[in-house]
Amino acid sequence: METVVYNQKGKEIGKAKLKESIFAVNWNADLVHQVVVSMQANARLSTAVARNRGEVRGGGKKPWRQKGTGRARHGSIRSPLWVGGGVTHGPTKERDHSKKINKKMKAKALYAVLSKKLEDSQILFVDALVLDNPKTKDAKEIIGSLSKVQGFKDLATRRKNTALILIPENNVVIKKSFNNFGNIEVDEVRNLNVVDLLNYKFVVIVDPKVAIKSLESKQK
Repeated sequence: METVVYNQKGKEIGKAKLKESIFAVNWNADLVHQVVVSMQANARLSTAVARNRGEVRGGGKKPWRQKGTGRARHGSIRSPLWVGGGVTHGPTKERDHSKKINKKMKAKALYAVLSKKLEDSQILFVDALVLDNPKTKDAKEIIGSLSKVQGFKDLATRRKNTALILIPENNVVIKKSFNNFGNIEVDEVRNLNVVDLLNYKFVVIVDPKVAIKSLESKQK
């Protein structure tokens, strides 16, 4: 299968071959959901921590004698029944939210989302992005040019979750140039995952040959 490749001015310059194992995978909503939930769970931190009665400071002395006072029996003012006491069954720092998911499932889910986006005409292939200096003005011109490609006008008009630009390798100039756009994210193609793909409507893949090799390596 082939796709059209554009330059940064939005003009068609040729075609690139795509691997069906990456861009022609059947949609599997259950698998994608499982991978997304697992990734979000693995990124979750146990920030909520409550102290039990053994961890709360104080309460070593019995507040009053066992009998003869007419009051209920208590052994410590740090009991969960008391204000300032320990918490019963509260969240602990030992809690683990992580979920196991194997590499092949993650790769297949990634390819399923890529295939779906390609089918919906939400992936744009660009041969290269060339910027001499980090300038927002130049980045804006590139976005304006790419938005002229049929089906990608929202690149220049949509405010949220517009595009994820995937570059073959780290490029500080490109990242700084697009840094002032809240609706555009620039990242290396090797870091691509399902959650990032679903967070943005469009995907701009720079240097398709290198990108396809990097994506193919995710299933190995």
